[in-house]
Amino acid sequence: MNGHGYGFTVDEDATGKAYDSHLARRLYRYLRPYLAYIVLGTVCLLGSSASQLAGPYLVGVGIDKYIIPGRLEGFSTLLVLYMAVNTADFALRFAQIYITNYLGQRTMFDLRMSLFRHLQSLSLRFFDRNPVGRLVTRATSDVEVLNELFSTGLVTVIGDLAMIVGIMGAMLWLDWKLALLTFSILPVLLAVTFYFRKKLREAFRLVRLRIARINAFLQETLSGMSVIQLFNRQQRAREQFDALNLDHMDAHLKTVRNYAIFYPVMELIGTVSLAIILWYGGLSVMKGTLTFGVLVMFIQYVAKFFQPISDLSEKYNIFQAAAASSERIFNLLDKQERIPDPAEPVWCDRIDGAVQFRDVHFAYNEGDPVLRGISFEAEAGEKIAVVGSTGAGKTTLINLLSRFYDPQQGEIRIDGTDIRNFEKKWLRRNIGIALQDVFIFSGTIRSNIALGEENPALEKIIEAAETIGASEFIEKLPGGYDHELTERGSTLSVGQRQLLSFARVMYKNPRILVLDEATSSVDTHTEFLIQKALEKLIAGRTSLVIAHRLSTIRHVDRIIVMHHGKLVETGSHEELLQQKGIYFNLYQLQYKDQEAALPEA
Repeated sequence: MNGHGYGFTVDEDATGKAYDSHLARRLYRYLRPYLAYIVLGTVCLLGSSASQLAGPYLVGVGIDKYIIPGRLEGFSTLLVLYMAVNTADFALRFAQIYITNYLGQRTMFDLRMSLFRHLQSLSLRFFDRNPVGRLVTRATSDVEVLNELFSTGLVTVIGDLAMIVGIMGAMLWLDWKLALLTFSILPVLLAVTFYFRKKLREAFRLVRLRIARINAFLQETLSGMSVIQLFNRQQRAREQFDALNLDHMDAHLKTVRNYAIFYPVMELIGTVSLAIILWYGGLSVMKGTLTFGVLVMFIQYVAKFFQPISDLSEKYNIFQAAAASSERIFNLLDKQERIPDPAEPVWCDRIDGAVQFRDVHFAYNEGDPVLRGISFEAEAGEKIAVVGSTGAGKTTLINLLSRFYDPQQGEIRIDGTDIRNFEKKWLRRNIGIALQDVFIFSGTIRSNIALGEENPALEKIIEAAETIGASEFIEKLPGGYDHELTERGSTLSVGQRQLLSFARVMYKNPRILVLDEATSSVDTHTEFLIQKALEKLIAGRTSLVIAHRLSTIRHVDRIIVMHHGKLVETGSHEELLQQKGIYFNLYQLQYKDQEAALPEA
């Protein structure tokens, strides 16, 4: 993170080399399926360039052979040919623009899909270390830069070079002395072009840098809007955004200023070149050493000569930006932080659900252990509550059992088999997870309960919701199970989101349940619904519950107490209270106030 604190890293700042053979080979793999489109687009572009070169030549011929001599015979044919050439140019340019943009869109689609598939395969450890905003930029802005390369850079640069070479060849063929005199302005033209190319590259880099900072700040601010409003930070946020927005505007204006100078200077150079042609060419026409038609050809060719040179300067910037973007994209695609599936996975038609942790050690960051030698066993169908202070390692148990991470030492077994011998997809199908922070996706109630299924049975969804007790609030929503939820289910209450997550697990009907109880306070009625739903959810399943409610703790078979990453106590509620150890202290601090609210057992 940089000094601004907006999740922006130094690799965003890179401009990249205009050409890198290694990156070019990797990009070619995405272009290879569409090689025919590249060839066809290039042919159309070369045909268009030839048509544009033919136009001035036909005008010159018309002047010298027909207009000045006053010949009408054949003049109509020349006009028809001239119109045909321009019509062909129109058709070829249309085809080239459509083909190259289609090529860019298809390649961009394939690249984005590769990125998305790769991101889905990465472990949570990768996402712990990489801001979401940066990953979104890779799949959007960086890929869009490559689209610009494919649609307006890769093929059109061939057309620009062909046009420059063709015009120079035509001018030398028509009159080499006038051509060389015209080319005398080229050193100045190239010097100006290279100077402004460098200035514009820096300006574009600043614009990309500033917009990335704005995006990162907006993502952070909009995600935390409730906190900003709660602490009355709106004015401070406005001031920060104002500074970022001003930086972006200044960077953009720098680009505008450079273009405001560059284009008039190019026009001035073109005017000087035209003046040279009119001076020397006009004198030659007067002396009879040059025809008027050839002079007109030179004037038209010079008008077409400077545009591709200017375009090549811009193409160079596109190539540099594309090189930097492709390097960032391929760096992401090269990340291999995955939880591997076994080469020969163990398959079971059905599991009983016995869970064992054997001397498990784990650290998210090297040298900072979270779990230290955890060992316990849950029999099939046994209900275990895990309690402990914040940071004791309770949630880590869920992460390891679900294989979001692998332990550095020790093993976790289900029915006596190390979970690393199961395919992750199969393992997670047999484990139901209900987390404290319930994530609701945009979509219907139905799709959120039957998460992961394309054509879920409505009857099964309703049955799961009714069993949990969620059907009461669902049926009151407009559209019922087809009610459209907004992002993260913001229109639902905390309790409703919790019940919906329980319904998800009930629909899945796993043999093993891991649950992190919500700590949020809810009203008495919702508390009662959640407790009844929880009882139904854990019934008949091996359940590992990170408990925050005394009512849950008193209904489990066993409690394990964690402290600083170690399992320090185990037993029933009454047994642990009698020991007057860590659980007793936790009870006094956290659970004792709930005792009065509970009915007598």
